Parts: sequence; C-alpha cells; structure tokens
Amino acid sequence: MKGFAGKRTVRSYTMHIEAPPDAVFPLLCPTKEYEWIDRWECKMVYSDSGFADLDCIFETDFPGEGPDIWVISRYEPSAEIQFIRVNDTRAMRFSIRLSDGGAGTTRAVWKQVLTGLTPEGNKLVETLSDEQYATEMKTLELKLNHFLRTGNMLPWG
Repeated sequence: MKGFAGKRTVRSYTMHIEAPPDAVFPLLCPTKEYEWIDRWECKMVYSDSGFADLDCIFETDFPGEGPDIWVISRYEPSAEIQFIRVNDTRAMRFSIRLSDGGAGTTRAVWKQVLTGLTPEGNKLVETLSDEQYATEMKTLELKLNHFLRTGNMLPWG
C-alpha cells in the first residue's frame, strides 16, 4: 500500500513464578498450554517433537482476532522462547525470557512488539492500552502459578 506507515507499540511485563525456570519453560508450549490456559486452542502445523521447538508453526483463531500463524523463532530451553505471530492486519513478536528468581522461583519477562500492517492494524495498535496488556499478563501469571502449585487449571473468569 503506497504511503502506508505501520504503527508500533512495545510492552513488557515481569512475572514472578513460584517454580524454577526448568519447570516453567515446558509450559510455554502450544501443546502444553492446554493444561493451564482454559481458553487456549490451536492447530499444530509443524513441530519436530509435537511440542514447542525451533521453527515450530501453529495456528490460532481466537474470537475477535481472526486466524493467526505463529512461528517459534527462538528456542532456548529454560531461558527464552520467542514467537512471531502474524495475521492480515498486524504482526507481533512475543518473547518470554526466564531467569532464576532465587529460592526456586522464576523471573519471567514477557515482551510484546506489536506492529500494524494495515489501517485496521494501526487502529488496534492505537487502541490497546498498557492497562489491558497488564491485566492479561496478570491473569496469565495467576493461572501459571496456580497450575504449578496445584497441578490444576484455574478457570479464566
């Protein structure tokens, strides 16, 4: 589109997880997320292992977001995983970096780089707030900690 300029926003959130990185990292996987995120649904397109691995590709189609293609672009067990997520209106790079938080805990920095690819995508970039992102991340933090503590899924609502 001639003259189009994508808009971008970068957000970050630090989670404090009540388990060590080697217990947290395997759960950051499109297959394993079924165990702890009740609204999670994906279609695996390609994976060497059936789980998260480098260059793994999967699809999601969440209500109000439309179909997305995800590619795992970085895969460092117990340290970092990065996803590139693209649809018709926006592109997103989502990285999760884990580090030892001491006393058997993990410090997890979730970073999202969101770029509009169309005028509709730019509108999404402009309307998503820091508060919405923080709320979503806090919910995921609560769900992940609950699962690691109990082995059970915490319902969304």
